[in-house]
Parts: sequence; structure tokens; C-alpha cells
Amino acid sequence: MDWRLVAHTRQNCRMNFAFTEEQEELRKTVRAFLDSKSPETAVREQMETDNGFDPAVWAQMGEQMGLQGLSIPEEFGGSGYSFIELGVVLEEMGRALLCAPYFSTVVLAANALLHSGDDAAKKKWLPGIASGETVATLAATEPSGAWDEAGITMSAKGSGSDFTLTGTKMFVLDGHTANLIVVAARTAKGVSLFAVEGNAKGLTRTALSTMDQTRKQAKLEFADTPATLIGTEGKGWDVLSTVFDLAAVALAAEQVGGAQRVLDMAVEYAKVRVQFGRPIGSFQAIKHKCADMLLEVESAKSAAYYGMWCAAEMNEELPSVASLAKAYCSEAYFHAAAENIQIHGGIGFTWEHPAHLYFKRAKSSELLFGDPSYHRELLAQRIGI
Repeated sequence: MDWRLVAHTRQNCRMNFAFTEEQEELRKTVRAFLDSKSPETAVREQMETDNGFDPAVWAQMGEQMGLQGLSIPEEFGGSGYSFIELGVVLEEMGRALLCAPYFSTVVLAANALLHSGDDAAKKKWLPGIASGETVATLAATEPSGAWDEAGITMSAKGSGSDFTLTGTKMFVLDGHTANLIVVAARTAKGVSLFAVEGNAKGLTRTALSTMDQTRKQAKLEFADTPATLIGTEGKGWDVLSTVFDLAAVALAAEQVGGAQRVLDMAVEYAKVRVQFGRPIGSFQAIKHKCADMLLEVESAKSAAYYGMWCAAEMNEELPSVASLAKAYCSEAYFHAAAENIQIHGGIGFTWEHPAHLYFKRAKSSELLFGDPSYHRELLAQRIGI
């Protein structure tokens, strides 16, 4: 990654952006809730279940905390906060490795509806998402694993608002438990978006075995499955492109939370682990590792926070900043997670230690919505290099 771009982002971040007292209070409240509801024991328990989350905690998040409706407009049952508040919540969720369909429901499906321009679809689905009653997701990727427009080949047939879908979607976050699935498919007019009920006829859902067990994925097979058009036929990619940029920023925020957590873990261990009569943190090699991690995590925060600000403003910088943030934060988190294991030594490689949970999440997140190479290429195109 070009450090000048990161420095430029950092400078802009200082000029335009600082968290308010209210946002810091939100962070404290969410962190306290997650410390209580998503300790390591709960994460390990939920990642072993088929559903992958605790319905009671999910209900609490919606009814008592209002987290699912945080960034949904008030007219659709939400609180009407900005993407910055959503980013703060996601950062804390990444720190706690929360097992819940929050990203799929609130970041992917809700934003697809919000940017679809379809008022009827918004009124129908967003209140359920905001209250926590509806678990939703976005099914865009196919067996090719491509995240671009050409990767969407699934067929949709019909007219008006009623269509049927045939084909396969892969790597769908929480696809096996969602009540609502927003599906990208092709009609004669191009890529379009459709709403499919979780129990629709002709839909087969299969949970996938994944490296990161804290975030469930599924294969969805459609066989003449009834679907309802969302938005304008043939304009689906315009919506998806925006949603993917917002998702990249949201994931960057989540990655920053995880990266800070593994940095804290490594530093704490370096202080207390004694070797040859002194703490290992006093050895130059360990000092250098921790210093490099700190530099990368702080730079990642600058990129993610500026991305959150661009997403809140929906300004013209969002596409380029989204790719910059996704590429940089992916590499920073993965490097920090790997170094955390190295600093812990033998114990860091064991199943009992949480280091591997963050390492697997870091690797999985690095590939989600396109790896750093894909986003660097996208960034080059977007800024005209």
C-alpha cells in the first residue's frame, strides 16, 4: 500500500473528523454490552452451533439496545443515526468477535434496500430489520467467487414485480438462517435485485464449512424460486456497487476493532511473560514487532474512520476511500493477528488460546468483498492511474 495515500487519508481525517461525546458514549455502552454478552466463552459456544448466534442476545440488541435500527431512518422504524455511529458499533463487534447476523442484516441487506429507490420495499422490510425481528442477507457472489458485475450470471425470468430465479449463490453470509434474502440476478435488462423469503419454494440452503467459524456462510440454490423485484429492473448493479463500497468501509471498521484487540493482547503478554529473568517485551525483537503493529493499527484506524466519514456524507470520495480502507485494513489486521501468535509463542498456536479465532477472522475478512490486490486495482481505476 502506498504510504502517501494513508498519510493523506490521515491528514484529511484530522481536518474533518473526530468522534463526538455522544459517539464515544455509544462506544462505551456497546463495549460493556459485548463484554457481558460476547465473552470468549460465548463466542466459542455459538460458533459451534448450526445457527451461529444466540437469538436471545439478538433480540436484546434490537429491542433494548436498538443496534439493528441504528442507521435506518426513523420513518422506517430506525434511529436515523449516520454511518459513523454504525462504524463505531462494528468496530466494537470486531473487537469482541460477536457471533450474530448483524453485518449481513444491517450492512448488506438494509443498505441494499435503502439505496434501491424502492419505497414500497423499504416500508415492507426495513421496520422488521430495525426491530431485530428480521434476519436478512445479500446473495450476490456465485461459485466463481467474483465480486464484480460480470460475476453475476444467475437468471431471473418474469415481468412486473413477479419473477422466478434459477441458479446458485455461494458464500452468502448467514444465508442458511435469514428470513429475507436480497438476491442479485440477471434479467434481459441487466443485473436486478430481488427479495426472496427464507422459506420460499424451490430454495435449498446449505451451511458451508468455513475457516472462520464465527461468521457463518451458506450455499443457496434456486430452482424457479418466486421472487419480488426490488427497485428498477436492470439498475441492480448501480445499487450493489454502492452497497459493496459501504460494506468495504464497514468491514474495515470491524477489522480495526479486531486489530486493536490482538495488539492489546500481544502487548499485555509481552509485559507479563518472563524469559531469561526478564519480560519478553524488553527484548528488541519483540519491541520492534509491537511497534510495527501499533503503526499499522493506527494507520488502519485513520483509513477506516475517514471511510466512515465519507460513507456518512455519501460523497464522491467514497469509492476510492472504500477500496483504500479495505486493502489497508485487511493487511494490517492479518499482520497483527499473525504477529500476536508469534509473540505468544507455543501457547498462541493452541486451540484453547483465542489468538487463532482472530487470525481466522482476519484471513476470512481479508478475502471478503475482494482481497487487497483486487481493491488496489479497483483504487487505481477509480483515481485514474
